[in-house]
Amino acid sequence: MLIREARSSDAGGIAKVQVDSWRTTYPGLVPEDVLSNLSYERRETEWRQVFNSPDRVVFVAESEAGEIVGFASAGPERTGNKGYDGELYAIYLLQGYQKQGIGSRLTLAVAARLASLGMRSLFVWVLSDNPARSFYEKIGGKRIMEQVIEIGSARLMETGYGWGDIHELIENLRRRTP
Repeated sequence: MLIREARSSDAGGIAKVQVDSWRTTYPGLVPEDVLSNLSYERRETEWRQVFNSPDRVVFVAESEAGEIVGFASAGPERTGNKGYDGELYAIYLLQGYQKQGIGSRLTLAVAARLASLGMRSLFVWVLSDNPARSFYEKIGGKRIMEQVIEIGSARLMETGYGWGDIHELIENLRRRTP
């Protein structure tokens, strides 16, 4: 499995991972009409715009066959949450590639890049009912806060996890990652 920095030509592969991951991870959590209305084309257009943003960091996991099977995206913390200057915006893996250490490797890649850009801490929002939420706890994330968000017609709870020292997160991930 190759973890590498994404390029604009990866937008279609990233969009496919995002849409397919939502459809396998969020049934029963996110309204069905939201999941059925997801579009590879719309997501690809959104990802092409991301690559025009100089402060975004995006890494992909690429299979030996050259298929993008996961990605992580990060950058500056977006809400003014005091004490955190970096934010993990998204991390998704195709279902068949989960629980293999790829998420840890992607998180390590984006955290190391953010640290190299001078960011000292990291924050992430995750749906509170997402079964993958335990990943953040396993890599040392501390539960910081919760908030209600709206996705389609649903009001859902999100949990925010933080790492006050991004270098501790990086070291923790290095120990876990082969």
